[in-house]
Amino acid sequence: MGNSYEAVNRLARHYSRFRVAERELLTGHSHQAWPDVAFEAQQQAWLDAAELADDKWERAEARANEVRDGFARLLGDTGDNIALGQNTHELVTRWLSGLPLVHRRRIVTTDGEFHSIRRQTDRLAEESLLDVIRIPARPCDSLASRLAAVVDDRTACVMVSSVLYETAEIVPGLSEVATACRRHGAAFLVDAYHHLNVVPFDLATMGLEDAFVTGGGYKYCQLGEGNAFLRVPAECRMRPILTGWFAEFATLQHARSHEVTYGAGARAFAGATYDPASHYRAAAVFNFHREQGLTPDRLRKINREQVALLKSGVEALDLDPRVARIEPMPDERRAGFLAIRSVHASDLSRVLREHGVLTDARGEVLRIGPAPYLADRQLHRACAALDAAARVVIQ
Repeated sequence: MGNSYEAVNRLARHYSRFRVAERELLTGHSHQAWPDVAFEAQQQAWLDAAELADDKWERAEARANEVRDGFARLLGDTGDNIALGQNTHELVTRWLSGLPLVHRRRIVTTDGEFHSIRRQTDRLAEESLLDVIRIPARPCDSLASRLAAVVDDRTACVMVSSVLYETAEIVPGLSEVATACRRHGAAFLVDAYHHLNVVPFDLATMGLEDAFVTGGGYKYCQLGEGNAFLRVPAECRMRPILTGWFAEFATLQHARSHEVTYGAGARAFAGATYDPASHYRAAAVFNFHREQGLTPDRLRKINREQVALLKSGVEALDLDPRVARIEPMPDERRAGFLAIRSVHASDLSRVLREHGVLTDARGEVLRIGPAPYLADRQLHRACAALDAAARVVIQ
């Protein structure tokens, strides 16, 4: 892996405050450690506020633009097409409010979406405000074609992840869904949170130039909280009903009390006053990644080697498949973490934590997620701890 001969990964020194060399932090798919530059940037946000008071917003906007550009680079797009928010739920609900839901009540999605989409669509359906068509996410091979097949002229939008959050399986063929949406005039939203910065993502290559894409920095981007985005196609002219005053910022001086105006494209999805410290931190981390050469291609290579090491290590344990088994999928379709299916997933995660190995569980899936600053010895230790945990749980 380039660092397999080392007791400590060379990157680890840049993450000293998170003590990544001293702990087995295998929740990289959920919350990666922040590099030390993030601490310095967060301090700078406070110092700028103290020095400039209400004049701090010019500097805050400069940081926000760096964050837009950072997300855009990961998508193969430009910063002008990126709207920022505190979390994906804020942005997705704003996006939903801009759809023609009075005339098109139908939303197509899957049963494998993260809670920010799952819960909101469940609640809308519960009140009979919308008709939600939920397609089984598995088998993943055929998911895109099954989604495309149910899109029709009643459909307002399709919402689907490009990587399933529970198992890390990459969903192939999303361009087929984009084509169906285009044919029927439906909007298409791709949740790329578990894709970005661990598997290369390119709008043009994937046939998603006219798709909306959401995601954020809490996981593989190492940006921490308060850093989510919505990619908006340049030609979009939506007018979200849930709208913050930043969306008319460019025309604020000329706005009339009875007229709701919007910026063009992504600017229409802007929110309102927020804590800019998150953007100071994110801008610093994006710059750090560029300085360290942590491109999506390099991160994919590191991650695949780490996940392969974990997979071979778990296979060598020869666990009873009735107790725990690796979620089957082609290796090239496995994204950022190793998913182990077990009815004891929560107990295994709890016992692993008692052994100093941090993982998490989603339903019957134990998720073990490496990160680029971990050394091979830490991954080997995690596999040994899983062996011990399994023995405890099945007694």
